[in-house]
Amino acid sequence: MPESNFVDYVKIFCRSGKGGSGSAHLRREKFIPKGGPDGGDGGRGGHIILRGNKQLWTLIHLKYRKHIFAGNGTPGSSSMKTGAEGEDIYVDVPLGTVAKDAESGMQLLEITEDGQEKILLKGGRGGLGNVHFKSSVRQTPRFAQPGEPESEGWFILELKVLADVGLVGFPNAGKSTLLSVVSAARPKIADYPFTTLVPNLGIVAYRDHKSFIMADIPGIIEGAHEGKGLGARFLRHIERNSVLLFLVPSDSRDVMAEYRILLDELGKYNPELLDKKRVLAISKADLLDDELMAEMREEINFTPYAFISSVTGAGIDSLKDILWRSLNS
Repeated sequence: MPESNFVDYVKIFCRSGKGGSGSAHLRREKFIPKGGPDGGDGGRGGHIILRGNKQLWTLIHLKYRKHIFAGNGTPGSSSMKTGAEGEDIYVDVPLGTVAKDAESGMQLLEITEDGQEKILLKGGRGGLGNVHFKSSVRQTPRFAQPGEPESEGWFILELKVLADVGLVGFPNAGKSTLLSVVSAARPKIADYPFTTLVPNLGIVAYRDHKSFIMADIPGIIEGAHEGKGLGARFLRHIERNSVLLFLVPSDSRDVMAEYRILLDELGKYNPELLDKKRVLAISKADLLDDELMAEMREEINFTPYAFISSVTGAGIDSLKDILWRSLNS
């Protein structure tokens, strides 16, 4: 899908349906002139419901659908007949979608499974008919309860990509190239920063017909947690990944310094990201000789790591083994 079609943030206005009013009908028939109250309840107003759909991976279908209204419940009627419920509106969203209140920013719900349904906005309850208000001292109530009013408001839907492994690195670190090597994904690859502007997903084939999903997250820069380089927009996609694969090229000025900057940005954005399993991949290993590689190994003793080359394929199988063990440990 073209990058322009990848939408991971929309703001929509929703209104649930109002409840139908209860009926104040009194039973009147040929041989029953004073039958008493028999008014039915009003129908419930329609809900706005978010529903997970694994066939979707973007919110583009909601980009131009800014207003979503549910149906109103109908009033109750005689013979204690309940009014019809208002039409519920189902809004299909990709897995990993989070709904927030636009005014407060508070998270309301999240959709993570296919077919999962959660009510974003409840419809108003239907009013009670006059039959409910009958008593020994009030045998003919001529009133009924009105239905509850509708609810409305602005909501923000954010998509956080669901993947087993998330690729984390600076712009132009070779993340897209690695994804194209280990999977059938064909992300845009070029020799300039911020080639990738949206997450790309690829299915990585493993031994014995097993597989896992890897996400190429757009590059992070120092200060990303403050929004630099569209950082906040990129960082939220990392929250859903089980394992974080840090990719640092071997020709960097200081491999460990780059790794620590990346780690620091994640921690400042969301401290919980530091609790995720981490794997370090040092790319462009074909540029290293045995002596340099040995020196780096002495520094890297705090996390699983692998030296890889997306060009020659060196270390790719070892990296897959490490990732699989991290996912299943």
